[in-house]
Amino acid sequence: MSPRPGFVLDVDRSTPPTLFWHGEGFRLEKLPEGSRVVYPPEPHTAIPDPRHAIRQALHHPLGDALPLPEQLRPGMRLTIAFDDVSLPLPPMRRPDVRQLVIEEVLEMAATAGVDDVVLVAALALHRRMTDDELRHALGERVFDAFAPHGLLLQHDAEDPTGVVHLGVTDTGEDVEINKRAAESDLVVYVNINLVAMDGGHKSVATGLASYRSIRHHHNVATMRASRSFMDQHHSELHSSNWRMGRHIAKSGVKIFQIETTLNTDTFPNQFRFLQRREWEWSLKDRASYAAVSRATAAAPERMTRSIFHSIRSPHAMSSVQAGEVEAVHAATTRNVYAQQLVEVDGQTDILTLGLPYICPYNVDSIMNPILVACLGLGYFFNMYRGKPLVREGGVLIMSHPTPWSFHPVHHPSYVDFFEEVLAETTDPVEIEARFEKSYATDPWYVHLYRTSYAYHGVHPFYMWYWCAHALEHLGSVIVVGGNRSAVRRLGFKPASTMADALEMAEDVVGPSPTLTHLHSPPLAMADVR
Repeated sequence: MSPRPGFVLDVDRSTPPTLFWHGEGFRLEKLPEGSRVVYPPEPHTAIPDPRHAIRQALHHPLGDALPLPEQLRPGMRLTIAFDDVSLPLPPMRRPDVRQLVIEEVLEMAATAGVDDVVLVAALALHRRMTDDELRHALGERVFDAFAPHGLLLQHDAEDPTGVVHLGVTDTGEDVEINKRAAESDLVVYVNINLVAMDGGHKSVATGLASYRSIRHHHNVATMRASRSFMDQHHSELHSSNWRMGRHIAKSGVKIFQIETTLNTDTFPNQFRFLQRREWEWSLKDRASYAAVSRATAAAPERMTRSIFHSIRSPHAMSSVQAGEVEAVHAATTRNVYAQQLVEVDGQTDILTLGLPYICPYNVDSIMNPILVACLGLGYFFNMYRGKPLVREGGVLIMSHPTPWSFHPVHHPSYVDFFEEVLAETTDPVEIEARFEKSYATDPWYVHLYRTSYAYHGVHPFYMWYWCAHALEHLGSVIVVGGNRSAVRRLGFKPASTMADALEMAEDVVGPSPTLTHLHSPPLAMADVR
């Protein structure tokens, strides 16, 4: 039986309240009659034998790539790079798809007599992974075979001896990547595509790059010129990465790309109500919602956060493709779109979102206010193809507690960015010009990035730049149920209730506005016509 596709519900008086994520909790909101709710497609069927599918992909690559076994030989240098802890979300149950792929690659390498093999976590400017996180992603056998011998590395974008400059693109962009990868006979990149933005040339050109390279596309001008990060052909972020990736290939770096997609079976049984349409909730779903809501409301914040971050998702591999980077990514994108696209007729005056407890940059951490902004305006706002769900000058309403709270180890530069930079201005252009360089080159932030578990000093700037397109497009941003001081520091408007937020929105878009709610989970991408 095929899973049901996504669809758009027109709200009437008989429609039950709609479930909104609200950080580490939920809210049920009665939307006005005439509103629309965009429901995601149901999860696609998982591949029944993922190891067999992986072997088939490695033996039958896409594009002009030779089968992987034919590229492996004794005496060669092989580097296997893989996506870091920012994917997938939530972390998946063991075995992680990266483990399955890497084990198959290593078996082929051993058969071919390859002895010089190094694994590299592609961190870009993200925090280092803990040993437990690496064990979870790679499995015990791979971790124990490589880590004790110094053969499991984490990319260090600030290591002057660990990166190499490969020249500049034809538009003057510096291309600087991991030295071990650049000097290898073959780089095998193992990717997870949770959304269409992931993968392709972005894997190596960002994941194994330095600040010197990344600054060319993680900037305000690029973000404003990107009309949806999820639509490669209208994203200047992708254009820059593609230029860099092609330059890397011309420089002689050989890359064999392996990309996987996961279905959207996101939460375990006790949270199944999250993935069901509200009018289809069973008595068990209602009881589960009531129990989880009571528990999260009663428990201390730290305990609730710990419970949610302990969730391991049942999502499973729905496709795997390998070979030449661009051919692989074209097939991967088709698979992502098949899982997530929902056709929507026209834009709306008001877009509502319920934001969850997790994003790519707060795994086992705190969703601080800057990450709330990035998740809502940088990610969910951009979950469209064609044109944004909300019209130009429209209003975005987000539901999230938005705590004035930061993880001191993971996000030290975020604290200072929030306290010092946003206290002076929220304008991305001014922020970039006045403050970025000092944070990006600050010796203390560099030290924490390299030796502790901190995001790079420039990272909060990039999270703010991710919001730039939405900030330029929208007339107003309202946050329901957030810490009022934190919301105001972001330059947004706080509201106590959804009813208050809708009244405030009418002051911007006029009376009797149209309203659309993008329902999640699972993830959905609006194909706006």
